[in-house]
Amino acid sequence: MQRFKIFTRYLLGSFFVLAGINHFANTPMYVGIMPPYLPWHLELVYISGAAEIALGILLLIRRYATCAAWGLIALSVAVLPANLHMALHAQLYPSIAPVWLWLRLPAQALLIAWAWWYTRAYGLGNRE
Repeated sequence: MQRFKIFTRYLLGSFFVLAGINHFANTPMYVGIMPPYLPWHLELVYISGAAEIALGILLLIRRYATCAAWGLIALSVAVLPANLHMALHAQLYPSIAPVWLWLRLPAQALLIAWAWWYTRAYGLGNRE
């Protein structure tokens, strides 16, 4: 179980690093999905991308993994309203099938649960 938890921690960390890089590679797409009630769309896309990269990298370092996991939970909760906005206003995003917009919500919950697993000190991985 120990090796599995280490492997999945690296998997989750890599996922967030790649997702963060995508904020910079596809910035116009992310700006385009920002809810109108949020200010500074471009800046928030850059900040969230940088946070995903930094926290994803920190999750890979055992010493910082617990703190990084809490940061990823906070970040995932922070972007949840934007994902809900997209699902509720699917007509604003015609290039994305509404079913995918709704599936993002439980996927977000799974990412939060997955990150929460690394907030538990037991089994975090003492032999890396």
